[in-house]
Amino acid sequence: MNATASIQKAEQRVQQIKAELAALGEMRPGSLSKQYNVCGKPNCRCKDPQHPQRHGPYYQLSWVHRGKSSTQFIRRPLLPQVRAQLATYNKFRKLTEEWVNLALRLAQAKLVAARRSLSK
Repeated sequence: MNATASIQKAEQRVQQIKAELAALGEMRPGSLSKQYNVCGKPNCRCKDPQHPQRHGPYYQLSWVHRGKSSTQFIRRPLLPQVRAQLATYNKFRKLTEEWVNLALRLAQAKLVAARRSLSK
């Protein structure tokens, strides 16, 4: 494949990435974890010496934005929505990373092509 065809293929992929990014829905960064707690009540099932059973699961969302870390508990009925938003954000990150990689390759290929045209 010659340089011009390679550049065109990369530019087409960049256009596809832009279309995919425009079609993304709601997103949020972070990770979701399951938490189990032990309460302070002396006769509670979580304090049973033979078969302790912790309370939970409780779902906690953790994220960092502008250098500030935050956490938030997520109620069980909202889990599918939050998981979908997290998946969308991960897709966003992968697409933008691919776009930057392609942009760097394109810039390098165009620079090489420009040098060749100057030396002729």
